[in-house]
Amino acid sequence: MAYISQNDKKELAPAIKAVLKKYKMKGSIAVKHYSTLVVNLKSGELDMMEAFGQTEYQRDYIQVNPYWIERNWNDDTVVAFLLELKSAMEGPKFYNNDDSMTDYFDRSHFVDINVGTFKSNYTFTA
Repeated sequence: MAYISQNDKKELAPAIKAVLKKYKMKGSIAVKHYSTLVVNLKSGELDMMEAFGQTEYQRDYIQVNPYWIERNWNDDTVVAFLLELKSAMEGPKFYNNDDSMTDYFDRSHFVDINVGTFKSNYTFTA
């Protein structure tokens, strides 16, 4: 059963912050429903909307699909950033024993990455 505590978040936070700093991004870290570690990207020097193929008339936030990062993003730097961020969010204790064929789900925790939120848009600063 997926479970992540505030103490687990504190253990993972330094690695997550190091990835954000490396790519000059700003974001917040949270725990949702004691099962999901969430990073909300607020601003940064990576043009996330362009890398996802968003035009100025489309939405200003994106919920990243952690299983399809290489396919959904068209900028190599953004792909490298998201993969490093996902890896830091999973951490050394992460495990995934899911078997959807038998409806069996067993993992340490889930990972959500949001580029902006519904209430506050992502800001490209470069």
